Amino acid sequence: MGAGHAHPLHLDRVSPVHRLAPEVKIAAVLLFTIIVVVTPRTEFWAFGAYAVLLAVVAGVARVPASWLAKRATIELPFVLLAIALPFAGHGERVDWLGMSLSVDGLHGAWNIFAKGTLGVLASLLLAATTTMRDLILGLDRLHCPTVFTQIATFMLRYLDVLADDARRMRIARLARGYDPRFLWQVKAFAVSVGALFLRAYERGERVYLAMVSRGYAGRMPVLQSARASTGQWVAAASLPAATASIALVAALGS
Repeated sequence: MGAGHAHPLHLDRVSPVHRLAPEVKIAAVLLFTIIVVVTPRTEFWAFGAYAVLLAVVAGVARVPASWLAKRATIELPFVLLAIALPFAGHGERVDWLGMSLSVDGLHGAWNIFAKGTLGVLASLLLAATTTMRDLILGLDRLHCPTVFTQIATFMLRYLDVLADDARRMRIARLARGYDPRFLWQVKAFAVSVGALFLRAYERGERVYLAMVSRGYAGRMPVLQSARASTGQWVAAASLPAATASIALVAALGS
C-alpha cells in the first residue's frame, strides 16, 4: 500500500481538509450521505442548507466550483431518469406550460436529483482531498473487510499495468492496418478483451505465487503513519453534526 499511485480526481493542495486523516473524512462523508438520504423529500430548504455546508467544505479545501461541476456530470444518466418521472408518474397531476405532470413524479424527480447531487459532490470532495492509497488505508483503519481492501489494493497497483497492456495491443492492431470502427468489426475488440483477460489472470497467478513464497498470509504490510487525533475527529464531525442539526430542525418543523 505504499506505492505512489495518484487518481485523476485528487487535487494536490494544501488545506486543513487535506491534512485530516483519511478515516475521519470517510466517516464524515458516510454520515453526511446517510442523513441526506433519510431527509424527507419535501424539506426543500434542508437540501439547500446541505449544499451550503458542502460549499463551505469546498472553500476550506480549496476545491474550485468549476472542478466539481465538471465532474458531477457523472450523474447525468440519473438526471435524465428523473426528468422522465413527472411524465410517467400516476396520481394527482398539475398542468405546467401545457404539460400534464404527476405530483408524485415531480417529488420523485426532485428526490433523485437533490440527494444524488449532494452525494456525488460529497464523494468528489472526499476524492479531491484524499489520495487513493489513503482512502484504502482509511477503510482498513475503519475495519472494512480485509478482502475488500486487499482487492482494492491490487486493483490500484495493477490498473495502470492493464491500461498499458490495452494501449500496446491497440497500437499493435493499428500498426497492422486494422482499426475497427463499426459494429460488424467488433470481433477484433472482443478478441483483444479476451487476450487482456488471460494476461491479467496469468499475471495475477504469478504475482500471488511470488507473494506466497515471500510469506504473504492474506494481508499486505501497512506502512505505519499517524492516526487521527481527537481534534481531527472533532473537526471532521462538524459536517455530519451540522447536517444532523438541519435534519432535526426540518423534522421538528414538519
